[in-house]
Amino acid sequence: MLPPVDFLLIGHCTADLTPQGRFLGGTVSYGARTAHAFGLRVGVVTSAAPGEPLLAELAPYAHLIAVDAPETTTFENIYTPEGRLQYLRGRAGTLTLEHIPAQWRSAPLVHLGPLADEVDPRMAAAFPVATVLLTLQGLLRQWDASGRVVFRRWYERAALTDVDIVVFSEEDIQPAPDLESAFAASVPHLIVTRAEKGGSSYQGGSVTSYDTPQVQVVHSTGAGDVFAVSLLCALHRLGGDTTARALRVAARLAATCVTRFALEGTPTPAEVQAALGAV
Repeated sequence: MLPPVDFLLIGHCTADLTPQGRFLGGTVSYGARTAHAFGLRVGVVTSAAPGEPLLAELAPYAHLIAVDAPETTTFENIYTPEGRLQYLRGRAGTLTLEHIPAQWRSAPLVHLGPLADEVDPRMAAAFPVATVLLTLQGLLRQWDASGRVVFRRWYERAALTDVDIVVFSEEDIQPAPDLESAFAASVPHLIVTRAEKGGSSYQGGSVTSYDTPQVQVVHSTGAGDVFAVSLLCALHRLGGDTTARALRVAARLAATCVTRFALEGTPTPAEVQAALGAV
């Protein structure tokens, strides 16, 4: 029997192809390590090829359900003088409510983390007692026959009815900046991250800005995922009217993330305690 969890992550773990090799990535991978550092019991529902060896790296941080698929979701980034080209080299299966164990549907914190349009935000309705966070990047992607990833305009107000918090980067909507105001009017809390410039928090009809520590960037992948999960965990840990403080915690831990490579950028328990203590 599966144990109860405090923080449930739903989305694809990924294999990221780099010149240094094949590495575990994806929102739920960064999220599991981050929530575990906050001292929470973590559950992950994902999909991957049977026997995917990368998933073993999550075992110390989360209870894992992996739905078998013909292949693991795989991304490759190619950097050119004109900018980054991203390719989807493989996609695992779509995740539905039937894949979520009944005993995990009472988790107080739920993060929907699609990367390749594999999670329908309407799934939030299945968690009426939870605070549900949606990171949007996987719904803002489409790909052609070669696998090249390009922007997809996605906005379905009806699909956001049961989502409490949406987080995305201003880069995610660069081709359609009008989406920022659309989402701000559709969910109780929207955070738009702006890298080293901090970000904007929309809540209750008002918008406030937050700052982020200035650091030397080593590797920026995963910082947005660490930010989003840290925000939800900090809101849970601090309690009460804590949005401003939770944003400071999340910004600090996301800034720390970019100073290390890939998943090593996720916070340690000591870093989490220091960030919480500072607010």
